[in-house]
Amino acid sequence: YNLNQWDKLTVYLTDGRINIDNNRAERAIKPFVIGRKNWLFANTGKGAKSSAILYSIIETAKANGLIPYDYLTTLFETLPLLNDKSDYDEIDRLLPWNIKKR
Repeated sequence: YNLNQWDKLTVYLTDGRINIDNNRAERAIKPFVIGRKNWLFANTGKGAKSSAILYSIIETAKANGLIPYDYLTTLFETLPLLNDKSDYDEIDRLLPWNIKKR
């Protein structure tokens, strides 16, 4: 198996930015994996989709060093005030990697 997959196994050697493992990703999804039994019983597809979106927002905020509660508060206070839903500059400013840490 290793010999057949050798190119894929050694791809991290071609670019110094690539990690040898995916531990960071594994740690990020661990709470979701642990809680998945709770989410098996989402009443509707829309409810499950909403949960996935919210979880994604929270985990992305955490990955960018933000406190999820503070980040969500910022979103909920700012998004309704935007005049035009297609104002990408304003929305881009609210992405977790563009928020200044306090």
